[in-house]
Amino acid sequence: MSLQDRLDAFKTEFLKKVPPEAAGIMDKATAALVASGQAKQALGVGGEAPKFNLPSADGAVVASSDLLAKGPLVVVFYRGAWCPYCNLDLKAIEETASDIRALGASLIAISPQTAPNSRKMQEQNGLSFPILSDQGGAIAEAFGLRFRLPDDLVKLMTGFGVDLAMYNDDPNGTLPMPARYVIDKNGIVAYAEVSPDYTRRPDPSELLPTLRRLRELAAA
Repeated sequence: MSLQDRLDAFKTEFLKKVPPEAAGIMDKATAALVASGQAKQALGVGGEAPKFNLPSADGAVVASSDLLAKGPLVVVFYRGAWCPYCNLDLKAIEETASDIRALGASLIAISPQTAPNSRKMQEQNGLSFPILSDQGGAIAEAFGLRFRLPDDLVKLMTGFGVDLAMYNDDPNGTLPMPARYVIDKNGIVAYAEVSPDYTRRPDPSELLPTLRRLRELAAA
């Protein structure tokens, strides 16, 4: 089953459980973000990736420059441990992680949540790659991914037990759009996929052709 099939199956069951007015608030916010065109303005192929130094779930600082010194870097932006779509996404990426590493690339994920929440997510999903905390969203902003949620959606999420201010230790009500990047060893984006509709995401296997091409270029 593809990742999108899993996401669609979850969405179908989820919509059976939530009131129509709640689903309407979520759909309206997603449609507005898609219509804004922000995803098309985010960092794309050929752009220079921002450098970053971010703490991992275990407190170690991870520098993008150190990872790129080893080869290409796959960066996954996700919303947080509270998002079931993100959990399904990261599990699917874990299934492809060995193939990514076999092609000489490093793999990390980035979210605005605190380190303890990242650690919980890493353990529950059995992830072999580090989850880094971008508290305040500065790196997501540099990639062009950070956006502010509408107030009615924040209120709805809080009512569902998702307190973003608590998860992220930040009251600003912002999130990154889910995204995946392949950055070559020179810091240039070779693959970019941004998902303003968080319920729709490409299969992780779509990363592999770019990584194969980069490996062939390095060997030439």
